[in-house]
Amino acid sequence: MASISFRGKNEGLQVGNNHGAIEFHLPPVRPETPPSPLSTVPFARDPEFVSRDTLVHKIRDKCSVPGSRTALVGLGGVGKSQLAIEYSYYVRSRSPATWVFWVYASNEARFEQSFRDIADQSKIPGRQDPKVNIFKLVENWLRDENRGKWLLILDNVDNDRLLCPISVAGKEDPISSRTNALTKPLLEYIPRSRNGSIIITSRTRDVALKMAGHKDLIEVKAMEESEALQLLQKKLDQPRRSKESQQLVNALELMPLAVVQAASYIRSRVPRYSISRYLKDFQGSDREAIKLLKTEAGHLYRDWEAKNSIVVTWQISFDYIRQTKPSAADLFSLMTLFDRQGIPENLIRHQPKVNDISISELPNEFDDGETSESDIGPDFEDDIATLRDFSFISVSEDNTSFTMHRLVQLAMHAWLKSHEQINRYRERFIGTLCDEFPTGEYESWGRCRALFPHVKSAISQRPTSPECLQQWASLLYRGAWYASQSGNFADAREMAAKSRNERVILLGEEHKEALDSTGMLATAYRLDGRWQEAEQLEAQVMETRKTNLGEDHPDTLRSMANLASTYRNQGRWEEAEQLEVQVMETSKTKPGEDHPDTLRSMANLASTYRNQGRWEEAEQLEVQVIETRKTKLGEGHPDTLRSMANLASTYRNQGRWEEAEQLEVQVMETSKTKLGEDHPDTLSSRANLASTYRNQGRWEEAEQLEVQVMEASKTKLGEDHPDTLSSIANLASTYWNRGRWEEAEQLEVQVMESCKSKFGKDHPATLSSMANLASTYRNQGRWEEAEQLEVQVMESCKSKFGKDHPDTLSSMANLASTYRNQGRWEEAEQLEVQVMEASKTKLGEDHPDTLSSIANLASTYWNQGRWEEAEQLEVQVIETRKTKLGEDHPNTLSSMANLASTYRNQGRWEEAEQLEVQVIETRKTKLGEGHPDTLSSIANLASTYRNQGRWKEAEQLEVQAMETRKTKLGEGHPDTLSSIANLASTYWNQGRWEEAEQLEVQVIETCKTRFGKDHPDTLSSIANLASTYRNQGRWEEAEQLFVQVIETRKTKLGEDHPDTLSSIANLASTYRNQGRWEKAQQLEVQVMETSKTKLGEDHPDTLSSIANLASTYWNQGRWEKAEQLEVQVMETCRLKLGEDHPDTLSSIANLASTYRNQGRWEEAEQLDVQVMETSKRKLGEDHPDTLRSIANLSSTYWNQGRWEEAEQLDVQVMETSKRKLGEDHPDTLRSIANLSSTYWNQGRWDEAEQLDVQVMETRKTKLGEDHPDTLSSIANLASTYRNQGRWEEAEQLEVQVMETSKTKLGEDHPDTLSSMANLAFTWKSSAHDVEAINLLRDCLTKQKQTLGLSHPTTLSTSQTLIEWETERLNMNA
Repeated sequence: MASISFRGKNEGLQVGNNHGAIEFHLPPVRPETPPSPLSTVPFARDPEFVSRDTLVHKIRDKCSVPGSRTALVGLGGVGKSQLAIEYSYYVRSRSPATWVFWVYASNEARFEQSFRDIADQSKIPGRQDPKVNIFKLVENWLRDENRGKWLLILDNVDNDRLLCPISVAGKEDPISSRTNALTKPLLEYIPRSRNGSIIITSRTRDVALKMAGHKDLIEVKAMEESEALQLLQKKLDQPRRSKESQQLVNALELMPLAVVQAASYIRSRVPRYSISRYLKDFQGSDREAIKLLKTEAGHLYRDWEAKNSIVVTWQISFDYIRQTKPSAADLFSLMTLFDRQGIPENLIRHQPKVNDISISELPNEFDDGETSESDIGPDFEDDIATLRDFSFISVSEDNTSFTMHRLVQLAMHAWLKSHEQINRYRERFIGTLCDEFPTGEYESWGRCRALFPHVKSAISQRPTSPECLQQWASLLYRGAWYASQSGNFADAREMAAKSRNERVILLGEEHKEALDSTGMLATAYRLDGRWQEAEQLEAQVMETRKTNLGEDHPDTLRSMANLASTYRNQGRWEEAEQLEVQVMETSKTKPGEDHPDTLRSMANLASTYRNQGRWEEAEQLEVQVIETRKTKLGEGHPDTLRSMANLASTYRNQGRWEEAEQLEVQVMETSKTKLGEDHPDTLSSRANLASTYRNQGRWEEAEQLEVQVMEASKTKLGEDHPDTLSSIANLASTYWNRGRWEEAEQLEVQVMESCKSKFGKDHPATLSSMANLASTYRNQGRWEEAEQLEVQVMESCKSKFGKDHPDTLSSMANLASTYRNQGRWEEAEQLEVQVMEASKTKLGEDHPDTLSSIANLASTYWNQGRWEEAEQLEVQVIETRKTKLGEDHPNTLSSMANLASTYRNQGRWEEAEQLEVQVIETRKTKLGEGHPDTLSSIANLASTYRNQGRWKEAEQLEVQAMETRKTKLGEGHPDTLSSIANLASTYWNQGRWEEAEQLEVQVIETCKTRFGKDHPDTLSSIANLASTYRNQGRWEEAEQLFVQVIETRKTKLGEDHPDTLSSIANLASTYRNQGRWEKAQQLEVQVMETSKTKLGEDHPDTLSSIANLASTYWNQGRWEKAEQLEVQVMETCRLKLGEDHPDTLSSIANLASTYRNQGRWEEAEQLDVQVMETSKRKLGEDHPDTLRSIANLSSTYWNQGRWEEAEQLDVQVMETSKRKLGEDHPDTLRSIANLSSTYWNQGRWDEAEQLDVQVMETRKTKLGEDHPDTLSSIANLASTYRNQGRWEEAEQLEVQVMETSKTKLGEDHPDTLSSMANLAFTWKSSAHDVEAINLLRDCLTKQKQTLGLSHPTTLSTSQTLIEWETERLNMNA
């Protein structure tokens, strides 16, 4: 035997050739001390973990059951392992005696290694034996209940290999050279024990269900937004959330791994990178998004083998499906090209086989070299189940469509592109969708709506093959068709443009399909308000069809009609009419008079006539169309119903409400039966009927229908469909007309924002909604907000449509109206002149819009008191409308009413009355006695009578208007309440305070109930009642109401709103009438200063406030201050309004009165004469203002002792007033009193007494015994008696006046104090010196308190009292 030698220090057994057995004995193993319960979880607890409370509670609940198996299933990167890690620490913290084991289950090798780690760390005896079955060893240890409780986490059980019987290579025995073969599935070594709970994490539902019951599955989805935001904040150490953070986590679909990736990427590049930069890059393009999502993020709390890129994570799962279920991978590849939501089953179920390379044959970048032997049969349900198992897709509640995560879709697009498979699936996608997507008729809307998101996805999926490109162009054409019908104008434009471009390239510009796409693009432009581009394309289509098909071909005629529609939308009526007549005449010849296309052309022409206000021509055509359609198509055909609706619209525009309503109800009921309650045509018919109700003031009925239409439109068409937005705007209009400003504003803002989002900031619908909102602001007196919107609308219209487009001109007119309401006359006038001139040039001198612009300018002149210019324009409008529209057209009658108003303001009562009577009679005949316009004209005539003091005639008409409105419109309608208020005003002017009060209280209560306590009409009615109280001397009640109005208007409208300032001025007037000068002055200064700031120094309201303050100074005897203000008002009026404007003349008269009270007779006389002469020339000799100016001059003569001249003027005023206004008119009675005063000063006592008695008796009868004017006339008669030495009669009357004044006006009212002084003088004259002195002393004390120490009346009384007391002392001495 040869010996074998070993070098070195090898002292082992040396054996040569041994032919026997050698026994080898290991030294005895020392027993190990069992460890305490521990955890093998290889990750530290994440301090930045975000608790997902709902999931955490579910895990705790299920794992608390002994022997439980709980599976967490979801997409890779959704946070399954993180939840398991956190739960493991929760268990250890709550129960340190519980073992926690972590098993990597992604493959066999890692599974075995995890078991060996468990055995080693738990020091399981026998684990070091090479022959031992480590799986069985751990299994037995876990089954031993003496070991205590345990939790085992199986992480990443993503395939079923571990569930299948397999051979696992054991450790080769170096002695026996045997392999330890296992046939039991590895996962079967996890025992079911009451001591233990198991958590499985898996991306595959099918695998999880093989280990846990269906009820023990917890589906882990994306985070809630708040959770994702919290995770991002923690990863970036952000102290607070931001808008960009919110946008980013939503862009990342709230996927935890994607959020961690993004945070890691941002954090590694700070400070040169930020959330907003990442978001911008991510949303910039799919390529950039994929690049960011592929970036690996260092993650301390994920397995080293797991990918920290969410895209790679998902592609690994997809690669597994590709190997094991190629048909599912093929189906998923196709699905990713659809919109990610609502993928219909019927579109993807039956797909033709693809002949080119199978997706399963593609090289796998993650392949380990093994080949799958799975069945690849194309079983659709199995494929869907596989994709659902991996959480790649989810199914809808009705089980008919599927949804996928956007990031999953993005990852798949990247995979398909990188493997050059995108075109293959794109063509299948386009072909399938092209076969299924219908045309855009209403009947197809349901199917179109479901498929439209996928058509939108097709926009960016341009194929490469010519055949598929034609399909793509056809698909986009039909998509544009539906988009244009459903209000998606931007989509319609984009789809039509791409369709046209492709068809022109493939088929040529003149091909029928290319022309169809061109026409569709033109339609999209027209709907978008891009008239010029639409016109250019429509003209091109029309000319091409004329050349290729002939002038009378149906397609040619249709293109002509489209071009006419564009002209009509631009207000180019003549060009539209010319084309429409041509189409109609040709259609009558070629298809025939009763052909649907012919009838449609007649309806289009009628629409043009209707827009021009050519009602009779429109009506004639519409009736003809209706009758023919009834015969040809039937009464219930949609086209017949549509033509009836058109005729109803014509009736409505003529104010023929009953006829319109009758047709609209018929259309609505037939549409309900024939088409269904929620058909767009049915909804449109309801909206039309609501419009008729709204025009009649039947607000509740209108509102009920409009709410119904709005809700149905939201459900049927969508919240942002144009018809839905129109219905919301209509409801807002009803609220607007009822003064429900906040509700109107809320809806209008909603419409405006939706239009901006849906159509763009400069779309006609958007601009219209902005104009509506501005109108609401304007009616609320929110001038700045209204102006801001109107300027924006105007500028956008100019830029979008051109300076002379009807919409542009309308926007300019609206802005002018805002200026006019602010008293900014020059700016208003400038715009109105511009609108008028442009309308004349663009639309013609007799176009309805041109005439409206002229009327608006006249209104501005009217408000400035430029009566002649206003009259000239109003006459022009009347004459043109008579010629163009007819004498009885509503617009003609409105213009006549405007002219009558101008006459009325000039005091040209007869001319005003003549026109108003004519308007009334025509409206009665044309519109009916109960039509709102008829009633308005009756109210206007009553106003003319009221201004003339023809109270009975005014009252008769006002009662008629009121009663008719009550019956026709209802007791609570705004017009009814307005007529009641007018009647109250007539009573008020007659001094019939109780009747006026009764009506005003009724109006107030109704307004409160109907509109609310703070509605403008309610506040106006309260102010009217307060005014009645003021005129009755019921100061406290008046003050209380005025204060209420002021406070409400401050809150509702703002401190500087014109109505607020007006109410403050009213309260100041109440204080002034009470002699509370300081309070009055304080308020008047406030109103004046605010008016200067808000409206400008020369605004009429500002000038009025200055005049009021001057009046307060005047009443205080502060002549210089009063004079200073009155001169300022006069000069401004002269400069701003002209020398002969009524306000200018009024200011001159005020200044003359101040001069008169200062004894500056010549200056007063000069001004009085100027006012009188101007009034005579401007208003006429018998105008009330003229008569008042004559009376003022008489007063100046009277104060100079020029009795004869005064008498001559007084007689003239009296006689004219008697003839013009009536013997018992307040102004007539005042003129008689003035003449009596002149006689009195001449000592012509009998004549004075006769007149005083006449005035007193008439006022008692007309106004009542305790009316202030009646008391004044009694005092005048007493004065006459006193001067005649008829002391007892004088005393009797003066005591009556004083006592009544105390009761009616108050003890310290200036008129009461005057009556005390008068009685004191009578007692002094009748030698009752003591009583006289005591009474005068009492009077002086009250005057000092009420009027002030320096008031002229106080000073005069004080001087008189001193004289009387001195005289008394001298007599006693």
